[in-house]
Amino acid sequence: MKFEFSAGGVVFKQSLRSSPTAAGLKKDSEGLKILVSQHSQHHGWVFPKGKIDTGETKEEAALREVKEESGAEAQIIKSLAPISYWYAWEKEKRKKTVYYFIMKYTGGDITQHDHEMEAVEWLAPEEVSERLTYKGDKDVFKEALPIIEGLVNSI
Repeated sequence: MKFEFSAGGVVFKQSLRSSPTAAGLKKDSEGLKILVSQHSQHHGWVFPKGKIDTGETKEEAALREVKEESGAEAQIIKSLAPISYWYAWEKEKRKKTVYYFIMKYTGGDITQHDHEMEAVEWLAPEEVSERLTYKGDKDVFKEALPIIEGLVNSI
């Protein structure tokens, strides 16, 4: 039995309407988008994540993995509760713990992702749970969405 530790992110971006208001640009709730990736090996839809390298913090690993797997650059806003699950790889049982962070998109190009992902997309929040393949990712999103919506509404 092996133990693995990974880190990743629930990345969001928020568009603003072009119509001005007395206070500036009006936020468009339909402009909120969440980043999801389709894994090249198992074809499941997930949040970008990967192994924490030796000497690397959870935060450093999460930012690196999001950039590598999605092409997106992001800023960590808040940590989420870690998730753990069991899986088998090469006939060996493994327990993986994943540390996720809510991240705000700051730049990058999602067409510039690495080979581990076959597709990367921005989805409206109401599409995310339906697209995600695994319960762990769905649980993370259930925790993250109210926090993200609160952040967006406070901007």
